Amino acid sequence: MFSALKIGVILTCTLGLSFLAPTVFASCTGCLCPGDPCNLCPLPAMQDDLLKPDGPELCARIREKVPPTSAQPGSNEYFPNLDMSIMVCVNEGGDVIRNTQRNSEFPSRFYCKPPISNTK
Repeated sequence: MFSALKIGVILTCTLGLSFLAPTVFASCTGCLCPGDPCNLCPLPAMQDDLLKPDGPELCARIREKVPPTSAQPGSNEYFPNLDMSIMVCVNEGGDVIRNTQRNSEFPSRFYCKPPISNTK
């Protein structure tokens, strides 16, 4: 009797969560959503990263003014590049977005969101 009750509760919870999961994924708002709706530029630019051919002009300007680095996040060489990249982003009218939940699509800690008029 007790184990049947446990199984019933587990099944009910599983079904309830399976109905909630699609709404959570579908309700992603903001720039760090799948598909990169804001055309973000990772800060600082890394040598391994390729520049998107249809990316914002601001990303190219940041890479021109602050050459891409191979320094790992947290190293002494990384922070000056990050600071200079942030400064260029802000001076060019962009907004800096901190990424606290990194994933494969958004691995960087910081991104530059180009102004609306300079997205292409």
